[in-house]
Amino acid sequence: MLSAPYVTGSPNWIDLGTPDVEAAKVFYGGLFGWTFASAGPDAGGYGVFQLDGRTVAAVTSVPPEQGPASWNVYFQTPDADAVVKAVEQRGGSVVVRPVDVLGQGRMTVALDPAGAAFAGWEPGRNKGLDRVSELGALSWLELFTPDPGSALEHYGDVFGWQATAMPMPDGSGTYTMVRPGGAAQDATFAGVLPLNADPLEAPGGPYWLPYFAVEDCDASVARAQELGAEIRLAPVDVEGVGQYAKLADPAGARFAVVRNFMPQDRPA
Repeated sequence: MLSAPYVTGSPNWIDLGTPDVEAAKVFYGGLFGWTFASAGPDAGGYGVFQLDGRTVAAVTSVPPEQGPASWNVYFQTPDADAVVKAVEQRGGSVVVRPVDVLGQGRMTVALDPAGAAFAGWEPGRNKGLDRVSELGALSWLELFTPDPGSALEHYGDVFGWQATAMPMPDGSGTYTMVRPGGAAQDATFAGVLPLNADPLEAPGGPYWLPYFAVEDCDASVARAQELGAEIRLAPVDVEGVGQYAKLADPAGARFAVVRNFMPQDRPA
């Protein structure tokens, strides 16, 4: 599971690029109870979403001509320059070379060899999200990619991840999970799946999908729809794991909500 303090390779930040920050405030505030706090006059409109005063995500304005609305995931690194070198050596490409962000840290943005976007964050004053793996916060990630094996090699070289494969509950194949190098199994934070495992999304190409934890998946989906979201996948139960659904916010940014089973909910 995601947890702080973060280690090399952990997801430690996530932000939303959207053409309408004000609309995003209304949508995510109504869905998760998030409030917005500006990062300051020098941040160009960048700000954070908070829950009970703790940062759960961030948001920035991205004009439509620069690309579609999307959630962007950052992984911790002790050296943003080393991330760039590893990405290029492994066949990826660098979109934003390492840059200092107002002393908060250094960031770089890249595409993996299949074209999925991700970022590296070298912490400065900002050590990462305050709240993860709790209600209303980031709790899981999935990478949809045409070649999971190649993707695992790429991210393993860039961030040192380790992978473990487990059978799918429905017997349809295996589900590969990743964790920081040297970490225990309970530190897994993401799954890696073939792009064609999600036929609806496959035409859009490889991408990272964030999952936010909710208390009631059905109620959250209904509320999201009231707020203007598109249901991409209606709530699905996964035996022994929980219930999840896939959505797109009013601007088109894709995300998922998940209600994890508590121990008392799990089958005997």
